[in-house]
Amino acid sequence: MLIGGFQRFSLSDFPGRSAAIVFTQGCNFRCPWCHNAALIPREPRGETVFSDDLILGFLASRAGMLDGVVITGGEPTIQQDLPDFARRVKSLGYELKLDTNGSVPRMLSRLLEAGLVDYVAMDVKAPFGRYPALAGIQTPPEAVSESISLIAGSGIAHEFRTTLVDGMLSESEIPLIRSLLPPGSKHRIQKYRNPVVHARVTGPAFALRTAPGTMPADAGVETARRAG
Repeated sequence: MLIGGFQRFSLSDFPGRSAAIVFTQGCNFRCPWCHNAALIPREPRGETVFSDDLILGFLASRAGMLDGVVITGGEPTIQQDLPDFARRVKSLGYELKLDTNGSVPRMLSRLLEAGLVDYVAMDVKAPFGRYPALAGIQTPPEAVSESISLIAGSGIAHEFRTTLVDGMLSESEIPLIRSLLPPGSKHRIQKYRNPVVHARVTGPAFALRTAPGTMPADAGVETARRAG
């Protein structure tokens, strides 16, 4: 799996759990306001990626000290080997949270049916008619709608999220977005935050990266933060 960043500890990304965060490399959306622009290309320019074994080795060393692992991006569901990676994470005893834009319901269905996910957070960018502006591409509303239904009907903990971006999405559109969601599902509204002001990385965004094959014990955040 293409992994473009890793954060070894968080108390705010997996509700009720301490977690490490894996940032997959590559995204099929082109959101104009993306916080993780360096994770959009499938092959990062002038950068290395973390190997699965490196990340899994670190997670094995923290088994019993961390509760869960968050897989975010980029967009994790475009990674064809995501189920295998998730299975290996689960075999270490971790709970797994998936962050997704909901554009690949077939992969989402595979993960849910195999019991590989314990929590899903899906971004619902806008009313369907406004998706091209907010996602930066033509997005089939059927795919997003199917993912919403899969998540809501899965029986696992989940939430839907919408980011309010000044000048792009207004509060008056929130009721239209909520009309797309099943009753009873949590819908979290979050304000867009300038990543330069609110960066959670140490130093310039995406500046920290371990050398290939290494994972220093004192490494805090390697390269990335979750959008929104």
